[in-house]
Amino acid sequence: MTDFTSFSGLRAVCLDLPSGHPAASAAVAQREATLTKPGKSLGRLEDLVAWLAHWQGHAPPRLGQVEILVFAGNHGVTRQSVSAYPAEVTAQMVANFAAGGAAINQLASVAGAKLRVIPLSLDRPTADFTQQPALGEGEFIAAVTTGYDSVSPDCDLICLGEMGIGNTTAAAAIAAALFGGGGERWAGRGTGIDRGGLSRKRAVIDRALARHAVILHDPLAVAAALGGRELAAILGACLAARRKNIPVLLDGFVCTAAVAPLAKLRADTLLHAQAAHVSAEAGHRLLLDEIGLKPLVDLNMRLGEASGAAVALQILRAALACHTGMATFAQAGVSDKPADDAEPKAAG
Repeated sequence: MTDFTSFSGLRAVCLDLPSGHPAASAAVAQREATLTKPGKSLGRLEDLVAWLAHWQGHAPPRLGQVEILVFAGNHGVTRQSVSAYPAEVTAQMVANFAAGGAAINQLASVAGAKLRVIPLSLDRPTADFTQQPALGEGEFIAAVTTGYDSVSPDCDLICLGEMGIGNTTAAAAIAAALFGGGGERWAGRGTGIDRGGLSRKRAVIDRALARHAVILHDPLAVAAALGGRELAAILGACLAARRKNIPVLLDGFVCTAAVAPLAKLRADTLLHAQAAHVSAEAGHRLLLDEIGLKPLVDLNMRLGEASGAAVALQILRAALACHTGMATFAQAGVSDKPADDAEPKAAG
């Protein structure tokens, strides 16, 4: 269970983080050096296995219990016509997830992960953040707590994602508040708004930044004032995973914006997280650069739902299969290179 009930309590938890298990990642590196391939020839696949081990504390690491957590919430800012779809689509898509008809259902099945969809007060949208904070302190902490308590300590890995009409506007507003640049820099077309809709979206973000200017120095206050319940829950889940030594795959722009306040509070907070992909949504690549995450894939996706994270999960499985299944040079009877990799000397 959580041990915070206020911004100050949450901030203290955000700053008190474990550092992982370097002995486990060292053991992975030691085994990698013995496998039948040139050193580092599998590139990031090797690094990913070491990363998994570092946070799990297991060598080799495990991917037996993987959960995909998709949080859903509704946003009052949709009244400003910032989305191509009405707010009721959020609940309709949650029903589609439950019926197994969404993209994430298929991707979770293929990737061998358990999908859990967690709606947060869909009948009660956040406030319009151009008028007042989207969430008060108590509402924000409650949503963070929902996400935090959703992370099972038995998980080997969690994938985080979201569903919420209007949430790319919230994500862009958070990014603008934390890193500067306003709506022009961060707003994209989201669900497919036209040029006029994009102009409205940018203007809405700029009005929100002006409305909440006095709290922009505080990352948690920014997350509450400009975000949403599903973004707050993602923040909570990511924080819980770090404190429970569970590695994380982050989905797209909204998911990344949801955890960006953690990185602003403490620069190394997201070492247990990988950016699953870089989405086609404007601003995602910029945001990944700001918080120092390098995406695993770039497939021009912009769906959300943790769809990119589910695809990247299969890359992790491929990396782990190579690490655990390959023979060593000794087992295969293959000659290894000289230990010092020295070139032979000329005769005479």
